[in-house]
Amino acid sequence: MRDKVVTVALAVLLLAACASPAASPPGSAAQSPAGPAKGGSLTFAADTEPVTFDAHVSAQDITGAILRNVFDSLIAQDAEGAFHPWLAESWEVAPDLKSYTFKLRKDVTFHDGTPFDAKAVKANFDRIADPATKSQLASNLLGPYTGTEIVDTHTVKVGFSAPFAPFLQAASTAYLGFYSPKTLAANAATLGSGGPAAAGTGPFVFSGYTKGQQATFTRNDAYAWAPKTSAHPGAAYLDKLTVRFLPEASVRIGGLTSRQVDVAAAIPSAQVKAVEANKAVTVLKTDYPGGNYSIYLNTSKAPLNDPKVRKALQRGIDVDTNVKAVYFGQFKRAWSPLSPATPGYLAALENSWPYDPALAGKLLDEAGWTGRDAEGYRTKDGKRLVVDWPLLPAQYLKDQRDVLGQAFQADLKKLGVEVLRPQADIGTYLERVYGGKADLADYSWSRFEPDVLWLLFNGASKLEKGGQNGTFLDDPDLTKWTDQGRATLDEAVRKDVYAKTQQRALDLAIVIPVYTQSQVLGLGRNVHGLTLDANAWPLFHDVWLDRPSR
Repeated sequence: MRDKVVTVALAVLLLAACASPAASPPGSAAQSPAGPAKGGSLTFAADTEPVTFDAHVSAQDITGAILRNVFDSLIAQDAEGAFHPWLAESWEVAPDLKSYTFKLRKDVTFHDGTPFDAKAVKANFDRIADPATKSQLASNLLGPYTGTEIVDTHTVKVGFSAPFAPFLQAASTAYLGFYSPKTLAANAATLGSGGPAAAGTGPFVFSGYTKGQQATFTRNDAYAWAPKTSAHPGAAYLDKLTVRFLPEASVRIGGLTSRQVDVAAAIPSAQVKAVEANKAVTVLKTDYPGGNYSIYLNTSKAPLNDPKVRKALQRGIDVDTNVKAVYFGQFKRAWSPLSPATPGYLAALENSWPYDPALAGKLLDEAGWTGRDAEGYRTKDGKRLVVDWPLLPAQYLKDQRDVLGQAFQADLKKLGVEVLRPQADIGTYLERVYGGKADLADYSWSRFEPDVLWLLFNGASKLEKGGQNGTFLDDPDLTKWTDQGRATLDEAVRKDVYAKTQQRALDLAIVIPVYTQSQVLGLGRNVHGLTLDANAWPLFHDVWLDRPSR
């Protein structure tokens, strides 16, 4: 699981996440007159299973969502984007943004009984930055990290080679959470397998894992350091949390309505209204921030090295109609590579590049693709206009993206463009996409921070180095603006450079934004106190149940 192929796979599979915390849904503790009740066991049905449970290696949303229960962060982020103390009771940011000094709490212990201190912070951050760890997401969240200085037992100074404004937001995520140094020394090679070796400081202990079935977590009775973003500071109310891996939506919904499951993830768009009509269930929805689900065009090779061909694809796909048809109005059609739920979103892009097959055809004519073969596909110099768009293996597909892709294929066929969608194993997929052999790649990259645009479009964000610039373009302006955005806390400057980045990425036709994902959870009416964190992940620390455990 730790070889290069699988590790890189995780970077591709960030298929949802980051949104602002939501208010407590109907049936939550805030609306129940009885108040929180301690005890009971809750079952959460997830639609995907982590490839690896190593928080420092994985880039999957499901890994972060699950391990949020096990790992705490230096700081917490609230719905408005403000930061609050957590494992760090205070911090100072250097004027040049090249270092951050954290004063740590003195009363925190890991699940294995060892103390959380400055050595633990350094051990974890150094491990993430070590190339041998083969980190993808976590290493990007650390940015230009140069090291952690232990000032004293409970003070650390985290250094960077360049100004790094997004670090506080990064430090609030589960991916920069902390393993016990003791378990890092003894079990680093097996952390991806999950289970009790994953000793963190969080409200739940990772007590067991059965591959293909479930992961189990038990209450950490010693927990007493939740952030102010939580409803209470002490130990979780639940005795036990079980995460079942149920990829079939019908099974998740059936379990929810039969009360075998208390919370179900990824309610399909076509079934949301039916679930909402069930009086025994409530639905919690919120949009994810970060990078929208988009198609990225490989500019490094023909035919998409021609901007006219790229623009033709961008304007020749009926995004609006197809997104509405596939998702029944539950997902919003995207106009920018950045989600509207993200600071810095450029609303002016909305309705600025509508479906225009006439313009798309004209652009292809101007690009020299004027011939037609026997099947109606365009040709140039005797060669057919073919675009290669690999399809992820079935176990990694989400949101019926294969069905949506078929609709896009049909749109482009009308223009005379043949779109190939080969589906093979994950290794073959990555070889083609990350090796620059494919023409198109599709993914989302969620984070409550516009610095996600650096990851998607900066010239230094190379796929072979853990980046996500699937356009293979090093555009001077995009690189300059995204570098400027991460080098300042000036909101006016950030707003300006990120707006220009979004506009230029569309003008260059290196991206086709498709839709903004939504977190859609089904909750039994017996579930109270469930809220969502800044990643739109369900938080179980404050959750309690009406009825006793099963």
